[in-house]
Amino acid sequence: MELLDAFDKALGEFDRRVHHVAHNQWTAPTPCTGWTVRDLVNHLTSEHLWAPWLLRGATLAEVGDRYDGDVLGDHPVRAWERAAAGSRPAFHRPGALESDVHTSSGLTPAADYAWQMITDLTVHAWDLGRGTGDDQPLDEELVMAVHENVAPAVGSWQGFGVFAPPVPVPDSASPQDRLVALLGRRP
Repeated sequence: MELLDAFDKALGEFDRRVHHVAHNQWTAPTPCTGWTVRDLVNHLTSEHLWAPWLLRGATLAEVGDRYDGDVLGDHPVRAWERAAAGSRPAFHRPGALESDVHTSSGLTPAADYAWQMITDLTVHAWDLGRGTGDDQPLDEELVMAVHENVAPAVGSWQGFGVFAPPVPVPDSASPQDRLVALLGRRP
């Protein structure tokens, strides 16, 4: 799966689930320890507000703390929609993925940053589905592309709080279950 196709598919998976959150589900727990549905959507909304800045070459200091705290306000779905509407064209801008971006781990190739965002969108789409009871499976091609991309790196993430340690699954586990288990979730 091509990188931008994976980004669009992952964005769509998360977006669909955000649009299915019922009014009374925003405080529901998710598989992310200590995060409610609202916390999870806030996290992704903040990330996607950052993306256009980073893809234009802004440093972390230039962005500052403008997206810290609650970025959802009284209209979480609308806040997410605005963030996604800015993020998608930023990733698709010609040349956007050919440079480096400033991230908390240092200067990072934009394509690697895109895969980080794809991974976050994908696994958090699963988390959001679990938190709201929307257990529709993720796109299998996307799941396999994300797994292929993150499997070699997951060991180096341990100890940084990025994801919980992998959870064992049987050899017969589905690609989706293998991915979420790799990223510390119990399928």
